[in-house]
Amino acid sequence: QVQLVESGGGLVQAGGSLRLSCAASGIIFSIYKMAWYRQAPGKQRDLVAVITSGGSIHYADSVKGRFIISRDNAKNTVRLQMDNLKPEDTGVYYCYGEKEFGYWGQGTQVTVSS
Repeated sequence: QVQLVESGGGLVQAGGSLRLSCAASGIIFSIYKMAWYRQAPGKQRDLVAVITSGGSIHYADSVKGRFIISRDNAKNTVRLQMDNLKPEDTGVYYCYGEKEFGYWGQGTQVTVSS
């Protein structure tokens, strides 16, 4: 049974920081491409950042220079360090893992107040 469990969301003022974590189980984590998506109210779910099994990284333009994605294969964990948060970063953040199939976490709420 595959599980992706996010943690670390919360309420923060603009300019603040949060660190999200996603703990994976039931998969061979090291061979999976891992990503963070977010969904603002009334909007589609958009890619924030992705890290491949080989360590290649891609960020959405809106978060470049502010967010850092990392993975710890020994702990089956992917993290998203979010700095200089803006109100437009508000949304539910989802962890996603993909190899032959894709799996989603349940999401964690991030709210950035102005």
